[in-house]
Amino acid sequence: MFMFSRSICCAKLNQLSTFETLFSNLKLRPYATPLIGPLQTRESRIYSREKAEYANVNWDELGFALTNTDYMYVMNFTEEEQKFFNGTLTRFGNIEMCPSSGILNYGQGLFEGLKAYRKEDEGILLFRPQENALRMKMGADRMCMPSPTVDQFIDAVKKTVLANKRWVPPYGRGSLYVRPLLMATGRNLGVKPSSDYTFLVYASPVGNYHKGDLNLMVEDNVHRAIPGGTGGIKAVTNYSPVYKPLTEAKAKGFSDLLFLDALTGSNIEEGSACNIFILK
Repeated sequence: MFMFSRSICCAKLNQLSTFETLFSNLKLRPYATPLIGPLQTRESRIYSREKAEYANVNWDELGFALTNTDYMYVMNFTEEEQKFFNGTLTRFGNIEMCPSSGILNYGQGLFEGLKAYRKEDEGILLFRPQENALRMKMGADRMCMPSPTVDQFIDAVKKTVLANKRWVPPYGRGSLYVRPLLMATGRNLGVKPSSDYTFLVYASPVGNYHKGDLNLMVEDNVHRAIPGGTGGIKAVTNYSPVYKPLTEAKAKGFSDLLFLDALTGSNIEEGSACNIFILK
């Protein structure tokens, strides 16, 4: 088993100054989406007129863990309607589903992850939400699931962020992590696609995923993805198989794993849950 340790120097993920410089030009606005639109016009004016209200959080101690916020967004797809409809904001909390639902029995589900950032003027930016919406549509096609439209996805994300805006950390001190979920929630005992689905968006303030230097181990026995599998999409089934090797690596003092390609075992392919950028 290959092992290496390397100190990686990079800008903190919760500092947005570089992103703001890159995306302040109006021609690049599709990549950094301000929370402005027909449904959010009033909210946007409030940001420029009043000082933002913040939740009672120690922003300097944020890690990457769930903090219960105020609201989540829920929208359903039913066999009768054949579309997602009537999305609503509801108080953050537990949900109910049938024990035979497809997400629980067969892992028919997808998730996305994106962040909302506080600007220096206390406005809020989303980073390329349309790209997450498109990736969910691609994943839904692979998993035989319907998906919300790009507009429905972005609208749900915006509403979730605005409903929880007091949980968006101050500028440079973290971000609001937004987690959209697409789940098969219909009653289904046989191995087949579900009839009903739930699209849910919740959020939590977070800091950096890793603190300190990265100490990485290359895993050469377990593979993260294989040709023909679902490694190219954000399927819920993609992550739990790495728990065992990741737990073993952390017990040896490593912070994360790098996985090799399944065909040759000679090329670094990806990490377990982190993004790795290698500059030569």
